[in-house]
Amino acid sequence: MKIAAMAAGAVGAYFGGRMQAAGHDVAFIARRAHLDALRKDGLKIESMHGDLHLPKVNATPDPKEVGPVDVVLFAVKLWDTETAAELAKPLVGPNTRVITLQNGVDSYERVSSILGQEVTCPGTAYIAAVLGGPGVMRHTSKFATMRVGRMDGKPDAKLSAFVDAAKAANIDIQPQDDMNRERWQKFIFLSSMAGVNCMMREPIGKVLADPDTRAFYRKLMEECLAVGQKAGARVPNSWIDDRMTFSDNAPPGMKASMLHDLEAGNRLELDWLTGKIVSLGKELGVPTPGSDAVYAAVKLHRMGHK
Repeated sequence: MKIAAMAAGAVGAYFGGRMQAAGHDVAFIARRAHLDALRKDGLKIESMHGDLHLPKVNATPDPKEVGPVDVVLFAVKLWDTETAAELAKPLVGPNTRVITLQNGVDSYERVSSILGQEVTCPGTAYIAAVLGGPGVMRHTSKFATMRVGRMDGKPDAKLSAFVDAAKAANIDIQPQDDMNRERWQKFIFLSSMAGVNCMMREPIGKVLADPDTRAFYRKLMEECLAVGQKAGARVPNSWIDDRMTFSDNAPPGMKASMLHDLEAGNRLELDWLTGKIVSLGKELGVPTPGSDAVYAAVKLHRMGHK
């Protein structure tokens, strides 16, 4: 298959790299030092599932140089969504599928309004990963999962072909019938962990070890669940216990990508994570006092200091 990783950050680099290693034609959309490193030394993936070095990759800053592909792995930072979707237009033909693998809960609506509902498919990525430097992707978790489906739940032969190809590449990919529920389940977990990580400036293990911060983390998930349910997502109440168990079994040093960005002085996805819970809570009449506190505590750092 012909695939484009838009862009070649941690998520795009990992899944794109695994697909290229399995023999697929992958283009990595990148910029600046990362682009230079990919062109010079290729892509290096450091992972407990096996390190990988692709000495030659197709890296470019311009999607026009790539042209239409079968699949776009759309994994840009949330503030870049509309800009990147406009730039991705040359990658999209009538048979293309654009899979949104971002952290937020409204990526499908934002991307499909620009690229079209027929080609856009919501997806979620469960992976702890960070760029370890230009051209280097560091995978720090046992899990590396993609979940995909159509928002309308209908069968899609082109999306199914990608699922089969990804499975053959030993990627843990799971097709879903209810992607609205799936994206909210991911959002409840990710936004809450990012919020508590950044507010406490600590990884999940230390948060869970203290009874007060543990209770606060759970409270954030409960608030987000209430907002999601009011918005129409069919997420069961038991999801909170499921995510607490998952968190207890995760590496204690695990951090959401937003804490990595905070520590590096980068711009934060705060407005599309905790900020989205706050704004939706106000819109739907759901109290979100914990999320309000996180947003106020982290807000002054959201534009970074680089």
